[in-house]
Amino acid sequence: MPAILIHGVPDTHHVWDGVRRHLTRTDVEAWDLPGFGAPRPAGFGSTKEEYVDWLIERLERVGEPVDLVGHDWGCILSLRVACLRPDLVRTWAGGNGPVNAGYVWHPLAKIWQDPVEGDRFMRELRLESFAQDLAAGFDVPAHLAEETVGRVDEPMKDAILKLYRSAVTMGAEWEAGLSAVPAPCLVFWGALDPACQIEFGRRLGTSLHASTVIEMDCNHWPPLQRPAEVAYILEKHWSAHQGA
Repeated sequence: MPAILIHGVPDTHHVWDGVRRHLTRTDVEAWDLPGFGAPRPAGFGSTKEEYVDWLIERLERVGEPVDLVGHDWGCILSLRVACLRPDLVRTWAGGNGPVNAGYVWHPLAKIWQDPVEGDRFMRELRLESFAQDLAAGFDVPAHLAEETVGRVDEPMKDAILKLYRSAVTMGAEWEAGLSAVPAPCLVFWGALDPACQIEFGRRLGTSLHASTVIEMDCNHWPPLQRPAEVAYILEKHWSAHQGA
């Protein structure tokens, strides 16, 4: 049973590169979501529901339950999968992706959700300054911020806008299903995250009846900021549930 790692926004599978270097298991895959370093299928509208359906279809092809891991939007989408198709998920772990009706979207998300302001933001986006903002505002190492932002292309910009516009009321829609997720769950959360505050990590852990909520001494991007620690957390979680 492999481990599948799902990225968030504005990321690709490369957000997990550092973590994977510290993992001892070899059956680990990090997937690119459509529009994020991978082509979108014909007619794919990049809504939150379509991403969940895409993940379910691809997980079905694996042929056995997986250890599913998500960060940011990867956390949110993979949790929805664990709720709708528990047969596909052996264990779940993730963080810095709130699923709560009380969560207020961060300022940049609100811009992306606005049809006028979001389009203007993407049209006027300067990658160099965006990377600087990422490094300064979220404590991402400068070279990793530059690599991350360097992968933001036109398809990703469009996918981001459509995803966020489909998700204005995501918390209210999806929170209720969390308590029914049967897979053993672990929440790890960058406790200094200004966009997805630690209280929502704690609430997520409570909703999932998670065995552990690990509050990490970092910002929004633990896979980039604390890759060795994330790898250790994951392997300890997987080991605790061998045979589950």
